Parts: sequence; structure tokens; C-alpha cells
Amino acid sequence: MGEFYHAEITSVLIAQKADSFVTEKISSVDLQYGGIPGDLHFGLTKRAGAREPMYKRGTEILNRRQISIVSAEECAIIAEEMDVPKILPEWIGANIVVSGIDHLTKLPAGSRLIFPSGAGILCEGENLPCIHPGHVIQKQYPNKSNLAARFVKAAMGLRGIVGMVEHPGMLHTGDQAKIFIDS
Repeated sequence: MGEFYHAEITSVLIAQKADSFVTEKISSVDLQYGGIPGDLHFGLTKRAGAREPMYKRGTEILNRRQISIVSAEECAIIAEEMDVPKILPEWIGANIVVSGIDHLTKLPAGSRLIFPSGAGILCEGENLPCIHPGHVIQKQYPNKSNLAARFVKAAMGLRGIVGMVEHPGMLHTGDQAKIFIDS
């Protein structure tokens, strides 16, 4: 086994509206194969879109983006780069917010986050920034210019990771996660 780190879960969130990726805080969640029941990204499979240009749009594929995880520290760096007071994880569609691990976004695919209940999430890699969260941020700071485009640049290498549930179980705000990195 490779190295491991600890991180605290500071927030658990869900995107419950069919027309929005923006998430809302909840105190706990019962992770299932497929992700968070009721979340916009829940499912073992999904339809191919712009992020999967190798498939015809709409083709059913494995859902490797069930969960979005960000770090509180990286959100603060993005806000500083954009010269805004804060970037809330809800605005960028996060499902889990962690604190205490440097460079969460740099975790390699295949890393695992294991929670006290035994639940596990398999990291599928960096969540590349896109302009949609930038539009949400722009609405929060209407007196700042060009934030939508600036988000993409500022969040590169800092937007967090996406993953899929490898083993179901409960996840609570305040839980300690062990992050395993294969070497």
C-alpha cells in the first residue's frame, strides 16, 4: 500500500434540483453505488456529453462523476486568485468538502477516500473547471467583471476531484477520512 493522509469532512452537500448543479448543505448522507440518492449526478451510468467527445452525445456510459469533492483550502485560493471574498463549495457543485489535505486536486486517479462507516470513494481524477460555476459566482458578485471566464483560469488545478462510490455507507459532517494513494 502507498501513503495515506487524513482530512476532515467539513460539509456534505446535494444538488436536488433537476435544472441546477448548485448544491445545498445536509448533515449526512447514505452513499450508495451510484452516488448520493436524489443528487443530480446520481447513477451507475450517465449519458455522454461534452466531457466524453469520444462517444456520440447521449451514449450510455459508466458514471465516473458521481461525487464532486473540493477542499476548503483550494476554494480559498480560487477566491484569492479571482479577487473575491469567498467561493462557496455550493456554487461550484461540490458534494463533499474536506479540510486538512494540501493539493486535493492533485490526487491521482485510483486514490481512495475511506470514511469511518467503511464507505469508500474511488478518485477518478481532477474535476476540470468549466464556465458554468463561473456564471453562478458572477451572480454573487455583480459588481466584479468577467468572473465566469476568470473562474476557469483561477480554478485550474484547484477545482477538486470527481469520484465514484466504491463501497456504500454513511458519511457525516465532521467525519475524518483516510485518503489512500497507491504508489
